[in-house]
Amino acid sequence: MPCYARFLLLLLCLIVIVECRKHKSRKKRWSAPAETHKPGNPLSKKVSDGTKTRKVKTSHLLRIDEHDFTMRPAFAGPAVPVGVDVQVESLDSISEVDMDFTMTLYLRHYWKDERLAFPSATNKSMTFDGRLVKKIWVPDVFFVHSKRSFIHDTTTDNIMLRVFPDGHVLYSLRVTVTAACNMDFSRFPLDSQTCTLELESYAYTDEDLMLYWKSGDESLSTDDRISLSQFLIQKFHTTSRLAFYSSTGWYNRLYINFTLRRHIFFFLLQTYFPATLMVMLSWVSFWIDRRAVPARVSLGITTVLTMSTIITGVNASMPRVSYIKAVDIYLWVSFVFVFLSVLEYAAVNYLTTVRDGKDRKLREKVREQSQNLPCTCGMSHTKTMMLDGTYSEADANSLAGYTRASMAAEDASEKPERMVVHLSLDNESTGAKKKGLRGFRIIQNTHAIDTYSRMIFPGAYILFNLIYWCVYC
Repeated sequence: MPCYARFLLLLLCLIVIVECRKHKSRKKRWSAPAETHKPGNPLSKKVSDGTKTRKVKTSHLLRIDEHDFTMRPAFAGPAVPVGVDVQVESLDSISEVDMDFTMTLYLRHYWKDERLAFPSATNKSMTFDGRLVKKIWVPDVFFVHSKRSFIHDTTTDNIMLRVFPDGHVLYSLRVTVTAACNMDFSRFPLDSQTCTLELESYAYTDEDLMLYWKSGDESLSTDDRISLSQFLIQKFHTTSRLAFYSSTGWYNRLYINFTLRRHIFFFLLQTYFPATLMVMLSWVSFWIDRRAVPARVSLGITTVLTMSTIITGVNASMPRVSYIKAVDIYLWVSFVFVFLSVLEYAAVNYLTTVRDGKDRKLREKVREQSQNLPCTCGMSHTKTMMLDGTYSEADANSLAGYTRASMAAEDASEKPERMVVHLSLDNESTGAKKKGLRGFRIIQNTHAIDTYSRMIFPGAYILFNLIYWCVYC
């Protein structure tokens, strides 16, 4: 019996020894790659960082659960310095009607929170997305005078949080904001506008949070490819000052200022040139026969209505301001010139009608007096006309083909103002007289007001343009 017991014990010991050797060889095989690196291999220089291992959770590494992040860093102590820099990605639109602008930018905050410090052998930072932002303290910066703003969320929230081992934090987000811009349109469209985007802490006064530009003017960077259809971006610059609220106190406020100069070429084509052409078109009526009533009236009404349409179109794209704009001055002066050309023809037509009435009465009077004249039967190819001191146009037109032969005055005691004019027909010069008559009729059909208007209207409008462009350019 003791022999069997010794045999079994020996067999058991052998089995244990074999299993131990198998376990040691398996352990060496799994750990062999880490031990066989040569000193010249770059992998041998890499030292593992405790911040990158999976065994340590973010909340444990940053000790988020050990602190109350509803309070600012250094609570009840000095103000927390928060540096800000901005990179403008695009200036999307400028609206004159709503008096606002839309801008897309990268907003970055820099501060130090010792509660987020963590040990790191290589002094490397850790980068997180927006999910960690809700668990720690971040500055409550908002845009003053903003109408709409949002953080981009495609494909995820465009938020980045970077924490350094010493507790410094970089908080970056991509924002599109629409903010108000107080514009002055007194020189529109020859104007320049300065718009401002203002940043400020909502809850923390200057005693708790000191907001400042991290690198001065260099804190604001822009893309050189930014451009607008109607404006030329002249410059961007930054400023800062304190803002006071009577109920809460003083706050640090940062300003992003940019100056825009409007392109004039679009308005020259769409507003100034059409208005000028309408004014010049209204002058055509001065060269049209004053008896062509339909032509001159229709031309005047057309130019007036066209000017009204241009003025309405310009005002439809502008806010309803209570002061006069530069374009209003030009358009309304042009409208006055067009309207005066219509009134000019009204005056010409009225004076022509009055004179025609007087001529008609004069012809009737001459016809009555001619019946009482002595007979001139002895004169061959003659014609007698009674003139009462003046020639009417109808009488002048009836002189075609005749030459003056003689003139005799009647008895001065009876009718001193009357003259009897004897005209004899000159058959040889009839063709030449008719040719000269055409020019005579043109002169007679042109009123003196039309003659003066041909010079006064263009001269006055040219003078107005010289003064206008010298003042506003």
